[in-house]
Amino acid sequence: MDYYPPTTVERAMRVQEVMLKAMSGQMKWLEAADVLGVRPRTIRHWKWRLEHEGMGALLDRRCRVPSPRRVPGNEVEAILRLYRERYTGFNVRHFHERAVRDHGVTRSYTFVKHVLQAAGLIRRHRTRGKHRLRRERRACFGEMLHLDGSRHPWLALVPELRQSLIAVADDATSRLLYAQLWPSETRTAVFHALRAVFQQHGLPQQLYTDRAGWATRVPKAGRREDPQHPTQLQRALEALGIEQILAFSPQARGRGERLNRTLQDRLVNELRLVGIRTVEAANHYLDHTFLPDYNARFARPPADPATGFVPLGDVDLDQYLCVEARRRVNRDNTVVLGKTVLQIPKQPGRRSCERRLVLVRHHLQGGYSIHLGSRRLARYDRLGRLRTPSTPLRLLPAERQDHLSKSSGKITC
Repeated sequence: MDYYPPTTVERAMRVQEVMLKAMSGQMKWLEAADVLGVRPRTIRHWKWRLEHEGMGALLDRRCRVPSPRRVPGNEVEAILRLYRERYTGFNVRHFHERAVRDHGVTRSYTFVKHVLQAAGLIRRHRTRGKHRLRRERRACFGEMLHLDGSRHPWLALVPELRQSLIAVADDATSRLLYAQLWPSETRTAVFHALRAVFQQHGLPQQLYTDRAGWATRVPKAGRREDPQHPTQLQRALEALGIEQILAFSPQARGRGERLNRTLQDRLVNELRLVGIRTVEAANHYLDHTFLPDYNARFARPPADPATGFVPLGDVDLDQYLCVEARRRVNRDNTVVLGKTVLQIPKQPGRRSCERRLVLVRHHLQGGYSIHLGSRRLARYDRLGRLRTPSTPLRLLPAERQDHLSKSSGKITC
């Protein structure tokens, strides 16, 4: 039998008393609504129920004890036990998806969240800050990419180690195009990420990054980037015709920050769940399991079905996603990059390259190459040993802005 608390019964009696006065003409219906603190529409609804169902219809049925929508205690305990024993650390959304898919839980996300919060297993988040305007997504897939690194103890079973997750996501679709663990967030890791994305999809129109050291050079705190001293990434993007957009606050790149938070919530727990302890195994899991599942769950169709990627064509990415530096050839026909001395072999039709200004490239695979204008003078292995004789270099078409002929500024890391 249903039971109503005394406060609910008293409230219903008070409503009945005021309404009977209104029905007898002692007060107007608008006055009755003011006394009860409700709208006139609610008063009309209560009047109909009182006339057709009696005083019991004025009781607040949400206060019935026990509630007609109550969930059996053993089912609640099963949900709590499942979270404690197997999915500790998962956020509510991630846990609810796994529980529905793998364990037959039928309750709603909201119910599961309230149960976990009431048990103290999930903390309640603070109220969000001031109102901000949401930036509209780009229309086409590949029109803008977000690139960021997140340093975090991704391997929960080896908590003393911290790695950097380099992630590349599409703005229009929220599709995760690349995600790999690296020892740290470096220029080399960023170049490898871009190379993988460019080879698979093509060249995007824009790349959105923060102001990390590999992304831009900021001479002093509070100053904007220095266009006279581009980083290696800025030089490569300009040569490939890709616009770089820099974020000046975490709020400006909210989608990238939310992506990192989602990955920290989900990836850490999934790697722990499957028992992964090494970076190599984690990267294999990312490529073959996590990324397909993530994109199936979070990716959305673009507003415009046309692609924003530009086909790569015959562009040799090794000549752009690398470290470049201009060097003056020494009298013994050598150039020095860092601690590596590169010996230039004798060139056909030229007695010596002494004092010539050449371009030295350190490639992602560890090798080197030296270029004079559009001609490659020599190639070297990672130890600086000569590999092949001189061969012509195939550059980007003229309309793609050949940076070798226009750039003369100092390149910084």
